[in-house]
Amino acid sequence: MLRDFWCFHPGIWSSDSDDVADRDPVVLVSGIAGSILNSKNKKFGCQTRVWVRILLADLEFKRKLFSIYNPKTGYTEELDDSSEIVVPQDDYGLYAIDILDPSTLVKCTQLTDCYHFHNMIDMLVGCGYKKGTTLFGYGYDFRQSNRIGKAMNGLHEKLKAAYKASGGRKVNLISHSMGGLLILCFISHHSDVFSQYVNKWITIATPFQGAPGCINDTLLTGVQFVEGFKSFFFVSRWSMHQLLVECPSIYEMLPNIDFNWKKKPEILVWRKQSNDDGETSVELASYGPEESVSLFEEALKNNELSYNGKTIPLPFNSAILKWAAVTRQILNKTQVPKGVSFYNIYGTSFDTPFDVCYGSESSPIDELSAICHSDPKYSFVDGDGTVPAESAKVQISPLFKLMFYLI
Repeated sequence: MLRDFWCFHPGIWSSDSDDVADRDPVVLVSGIAGSILNSKNKKFGCQTRVWVRILLADLEFKRKLFSIYNPKTGYTEELDDSSEIVVPQDDYGLYAIDILDPSTLVKCTQLTDCYHFHNMIDMLVGCGYKKGTTLFGYGYDFRQSNRIGKAMNGLHEKLKAAYKASGGRKVNLISHSMGGLLILCFISHHSDVFSQYVNKWITIATPFQGAPGCINDTLLTGVQFVEGFKSFFFVSRWSMHQLLVECPSIYEMLPNIDFNWKKKPEILVWRKQSNDDGETSVELASYGPEESVSLFEEALKNNELSYNGKTIPLPFNSAILKWAAVTRQILNKTQVPKGVSFYNIYGTSFDTPFDVCYGSESSPIDELSAICHSDPKYSFVDGDGTVPAESAKVQISPLFKLMFYLI
């Protein structure tokens, strides 16, 4: 979606003037899974890209990126004790959010599934923006909470650096998807800093109220980023599930239970029931945003991860849910400071998952744990294909402009 928007709307940033480099600096902030992640060896300092990669994708992902949540620190920590996950800072932060697999193979074959901010960066450079002076990127470890200290401190330093490099000009922030939630959390913690350094905030496809269909299913069956034959060269759906079930960022995008939805999102399960007379029947069980917690707990109670010969329990994580509930309270009440212009761009006219159903009347679910290895069936609403328009179009600023686009 991000790539499509800027391909179809290049005129937004075009200019005939010769002094584009003298404009306010731009900082690009990525969304979920929108930053390169490297595994850095603690002893020798060498780094291996583990997200995103095409060759040996699933193998390296399992070896280096599988993680467990630490409730004492609030961080999700990798199981590999010999390494740590880092985001590369090359090219003023732009490298990590440009082409997510910058290998020769991807560039030569123009595998655009791995292109994230690439078209936007090229377009802004073509308009005269200068990397390191008026153009910067901010990638972050998207496994973590949107309000975690490292992410907040990193964004603070990036805004400060852009402000200083441009000669004291305020920044125009452009965020995508979950990056908008990270910025909203930053405002809640550092409103004065935000006002000091930011002129405009433009966010694209941000799930302010959550992404019900996609996130509910991610916690139950995982997520597949590419389809068809390409999926054989990428991280598997279940490998993604085993990582994301331990990631606070995913729990923070569950549907907002306090939001006044036109229709509350549901998880539907065709269940086999045993009657008193020994016969069985089939019923369609419905779980709303609050009731779905019990479904997650039951479906994932026996979920396990095999790592280096060890079996690690990975149930639905109630500690992460409590952390995410506090994040949701922050997101619900935070407003953009006065004096900062806010532009909210969201997509419409795409079938976007909302409710998700498992099993069928003819093939019901017996044990709820079987959901995790079943195929989801969605009901759709209007949106961008991932985020419902209802979730994305929210007013959080008095200086507010709402934009939508159709492709």
